[in-house]
Amino acid sequence: MTMRRKLGKAIFSLAITLPIVWGAQAQAQDNVSLRLNWYIGGLHVPFYFGVDKGFYKQEGINLTINEGRGSANTVQVVGAGTDTFGLADSSSIINLISKGGEVKSVMNILSSTGFSVVSAASTGIRTPKDIEGKTLAVSPGDPIRGLLEALAAHNKVDISKVNFVQVDPAAKVVTVLEKRADGLLGGADDQFFLLKYRGVEPHALRFADHGANIVGMAIFTGNNTLKTNPELVRRFVRATKRAWEEAKKNPDAAVDVAMKVKPDLNRQSTKDQMVVDFDLMDSPNVKGQIGLGHEKDWTQTIDLLKKYRGLETSLNWTAFHTNEFLPK
Repeated sequence: MTMRRKLGKAIFSLAITLPIVWGAQAQAQDNVSLRLNWYIGGLHVPFYFGVDKGFYKQEGINLTINEGRGSANTVQVVGAGTDTFGLADSSSIINLISKGGEVKSVMNILSSTGFSVVSAASTGIRTPKDIEGKTLAVSPGDPIRGLLEALAAHNKVDISKVNFVQVDPAAKVVTVLEKRADGLLGGADDQFFLLKYRGVEPHALRFADHGANIVGMAIFTGNNTLKTNPELVRRFVRATKRAWEEAKKNPDAAVDVAMKVKPDLNRQSTKDQMVVDFDLMDSPNVKGQIGLGHEKDWTQTIDLLKKYRGLETSLNWTAFHTNEFLPK
């Protein structure tokens, strides 16, 4: 075989091999997990929609979504490295970090809280003062209880005139339905619709509308991930932002995906919950900027937690949240 023929054969072989090697590299996916704050509901639909539409795959991410058992548990699980990312309420993230937890928020999902006094409309609870003389269902260690103190202080409500009945979280709605309580401490995007689709006309007295707003839900990850794989964080945030944008444009299609994941969901209730969450993405300081955490929102959240939830920290808001991974 001549030298020219040998060279030609080598070049031909290389030309065949390179696309195969490149293709294998291009298809490599990072295995990533997201731990939710609770069982699948309207708040979580956009994440499943993003997986179904391939938004995470397009960012080189093979995403597994795990249901949660409350934000306090989710921050512990992600902090321990069991899951890559987590979805939790801001107060749980802040509380863990203030105690030395190695996590950080990287993306606001809800810049306003959905925490509310949820009641049957017939009880007449329309303003904060209306809760005086009423009985509210709460859960032991309920984080909303501390925020109710902030609501009361801001609106000159005598909290000593409010009665509380302690029940398990899942029993709050039943307690109101059975008229053992006039209302419950819950979510405008959650228990509100659980009452509605049990035949009761509900009303939500939103804390965010009455001087007691805090950052609602945020995506966070472990500090080790931030240090060792910042590009993964950037890609995850980019895919998540796209998932929420597209779910907002196509809510019915997004709910279709959720129904495939969990067929026993109440379709209309799930959609209604998600639509409320779209509204909660904004705050007085953030309008139409998905993912952005504003200094004023995080600082106010920290201040309220210090005053009404016993938070002890001297850390600046940037110790709890960063916007550096948002798409430019």
